[in-house]
Amino acid sequence: MPPGLLPRGGLLLLILPHLRRHLPPLCPALRSSPSHKRPGPGAFFAPVRAVSGYSGMAAGTPEEQQQQQRSVVVRETVELTETEERIFNRLLEVVRHFGLGTQLRVAGGWVRDKLLGKDSADIDIALDNMTGQNFCEKVNEYSKLIGEQQKGIGVIQCNPDQSKHLETARMLILDIWIDFVNLRSEQYAENSRIPTMEIGTAKEDAYRRDLTINSLFFNVNNNSVEDFTGRGIEDLKKGLIVTPLPAKATFLDDPLRVLRAIRFAARFNFTLDKDLKEAASDEKVKSELGSKISRERIGHEIDLMMSDKHPVRAMCDIRDLGLFYVVFSFPEKSNPPVFDKCDWQCVSHIEAAWDLAYSIGSSVFSSGSDPKSQDERRRLCLYSSLFNPLRNTFYLDKRSKKVPVSTFIIKDSLKLKNSDAEMVVNILAASEKFAELIPLLETNSDVCTLKEKLEDEYLEIPEDSVKRVFAGLILREIKDFWRVALLLSIISYPEAENAADTLNKQDELHQRKEKYIIVEHFITDLDLDGVWKLKPVLDGKSIMGVMQVKGGPLIGKWQQRVLKWQLAHPNGTVDECIEWMKQSQSKRQKVESST
Repeated sequence: MPPGLLPRGGLLLLILPHLRRHLPPLCPALRSSPSHKRPGPGAFFAPVRAVSGYSGMAAGTPEEQQQQQRSVVVRETVELTETEERIFNRLLEVVRHFGLGTQLRVAGGWVRDKLLGKDSADIDIALDNMTGQNFCEKVNEYSKLIGEQQKGIGVIQCNPDQSKHLETARMLILDIWIDFVNLRSEQYAENSRIPTMEIGTAKEDAYRRDLTINSLFFNVNNNSVEDFTGRGIEDLKKGLIVTPLPAKATFLDDPLRVLRAIRFAARFNFTLDKDLKEAASDEKVKSELGSKISRERIGHEIDLMMSDKHPVRAMCDIRDLGLFYVVFSFPEKSNPPVFDKCDWQCVSHIEAAWDLAYSIGSSVFSSGSDPKSQDERRRLCLYSSLFNPLRNTFYLDKRSKKVPVSTFIIKDSLKLKNSDAEMVVNILAASEKFAELIPLLETNSDVCTLKEKLEDEYLEIPEDSVKRVFAGLILREIKDFWRVALLLSIISYPEAENAADTLNKQDELHQRKEKYIIVEHFITDLDLDGVWKLKPVLDGKSIMGVMQVKGGPLIGKWQQRVLKWQLAHPNGTVDECIEWMKQSQSKRQKVESST
């Protein structure tokens, strides 16, 4: 294990009792997969299924969870909104006016969500006798006849090499984006993995879909739900994730379906079918997922999991099914080398962060009232905790620049935004700095050491202001992600290292929650929340005037000193700051002249 990975046994203290109590009944995915073995007694981390959840993760024994799954309420019919009725009536008018004879079917997720009583704006129309583009052209032709503005048609071409077998047309219907695609059947030529796509029947199309719960149709023409696989509604009621055709063939057709199955299982807290799990763990399927599917599509699926209700469940399944290193690809060489059971350790970190955040409440991600900002903090907290064990692991890029491995995974493996990678690095760095602050709030034993680190020959900080200055500097770097960084610090840096044998998980979570609250209150009571918006009492130009110099690196150093002075003297005035600077210079000049 790389040095400095988990200082003082951090995360182990938090989760070890949890592992002991919950490991046996909570790893069904691992038990059912013969190709994966549980780590031996020497492994630092063992597999664990989180039993709580920030957004309502299901808890309890497998029997209790199965009972929850059996009680899934599925409606008998689809209830349309007023907007949906208007859209469908318009499409039927097009069919009747041109005598197309087309059966219009809403496919997949919209039907599933409607039967579960959930709203959905994702309307995909499957056509039985024409392509999506041809139908969209008819819609525009009808709009012109009735004096309405025609809409643009977007066409997404098929790409068999990336498992995108169907051409999709998209257009706005009554201000709602609708996708149109023809029903499909597939014929495979000998020695070819790429099928020949043809317009097929609804039953053929249903059996070619990823999951039975996504193979349902709503027939717009006769206002009815169609279950051509004969088990879509039943699997929905049972809470079962299963493929219509044999799972391995389904996954080899489109390996991204493995991740979709995991995502839907996590979203609805459904059970992955045993055969599906075996197929997902198959080496050929994993190889095809890594080589046949673009990193962008993989990254998009992972991001959907991270933004959904039960991200920890999804990461556990990815790990348990042996998919971690396929999904999160690493650079060829890193320093130190990627350690054994890295996947287990990474997922254990995200579980611990999830449980602690759930215990604390929504304040972890609150810093302002914008829900989108809170969702973004939650999302990046999950990525940061997942890659926390890799925070001291680097690689050299093409320019021989030292780059964090987490940056490679986020940018190159998942193809997420550069800003995501930068924020994760900043969060992890800030969490290590918080680790220096937390002990100071419990004892003043290290204040002198920290005071020396913050001061120089021109700046002296009052002892009772050292904590405020240090905390303020951390917050100015991490800004409104400081609560996320604090959470990760609380997980990784315990106050005692031998408590794992004496504390059960609930007690340990309570202690860490209390520690988080103490630090949070310390920061807010000192009016530091928002300190990154603090306007410097003196800007660079003013400092040059006081120092009587034109610029250079000296000004940057004094700007940092002024910031520390301002944090130490929150009520200090401009004149007081200038007087301090002059006195500091004078003292320094006297010392230099005497030597």
